[in-house]
Amino acid sequence: MKHRITIEEVARLAGVSTATVSRVLSRPDVVSTRTQEQVMAAVRQLDYQPDAAARALASGRTHTVGCVIPTLDHAIFARSTQAMQTTLAQAGYQLLVASHEYDPVTEFELVRALQQRGVDSLVLVGTDHAPRLWKALSDWRKPTLLTWSCDPRLPSLGFDNEGAARMAAAHLLELGHRRIGVISGFTTHNDRARSRIEGVRKSLTQAGLSLPNEWVTEQAFNLEGGRLGLLKLMSARQKPTAIFCGNDLLAVGALLEAQRMGLNVPVDLSICGIDNLEIAQAINPGLTTVSLPTQDLGRMAAKSMLSAISGEVVAAQSLLPFELVIRGSTAAPRKTRVMSRSGR
Repeated sequence: MKHRITIEEVARLAGVSTATVSRVLSRPDVVSTRTQEQVMAAVRQLDYQPDAAARALASGRTHTVGCVIPTLDHAIFARSTQAMQTTLAQAGYQLLVASHEYDPVTEFELVRALQQRGVDSLVLVGTDHAPRLWKALSDWRKPTLLTWSCDPRLPSLGFDNEGAARMAAAHLLELGHRRIGVISGFTTHNDRARSRIEGVRKSLTQAGLSLPNEWVTEQAFNLEGGRLGLLKLMSARQKPTAIFCGNDLLAVGALLEAQRMGLNVPVDLSICGIDNLEIAQAINPGLTTVSLPTQDLGRMAAKSMLSAISGEVVAAQSLLPFELVIRGSTAAPRKTRVMSRSGR
């Protein structure tokens, strides 16, 4: 059996006390950089593996953060979660990730399991949570952070989802579009999707226009959802000349289906997304979209949780900036271009 390296052996090699080794591993912020380097060099040389249970007992922390997200199937959540994990790992913390597939019962069970496991903090997505989950979070003595949306009941770090959709709709209105449809993800248990529809609706109302029910369709947040959404909208009696999609996957699916139907994007139909995924730039024509700094969201969420675990006060509400990225999938509607060329 392989000899298990002890903390005493690490201390001897590093030339420090066992208490110093313990501090470096549990609270590196209170130890000098030089001492940290000495200890960590010894840890690497000896391949020392700390006893997690003993470490938790000594520090009162498990050095784990629980993160419960709607799904593991979306690239947008993968980007923010990866950035969160990287930032936490650099501080000696492990991220435990679970997904609930927009099911509030599953979400509650996952959160309770993570709390019972002893995580030092929790990160959740959005503001749609079951009443018993809100109570469980309120009764819990450890930090919880909401991401992607903000709610005054808990510290929050997110985006103005309504404002991002208003920005996209304003762009389409400025191009001259008056018939604008929406392909959204399912809005049940998803405040972000509802806010984005509301953002488009408010922009249209401000312009003296409306968003008829026949120009709004809810689909799965994927390429197939975009395809089915486009078929639905283009079967309406009066067809939209532009479509706002609740994320880039929906938008790309709609764009590909439009091309399959023989429609020229953007000559016959403008399409706009939200997220600015890598595929938005790779597709032809490039997708106009609202860029959300999701990696920044993950990094900032991790830093907020580390601060909260250390007893610092974190901001109650923080909104990250976003910007419109104009590419080739949006242009003035055909009638407007014809009138412009004729000089009328």
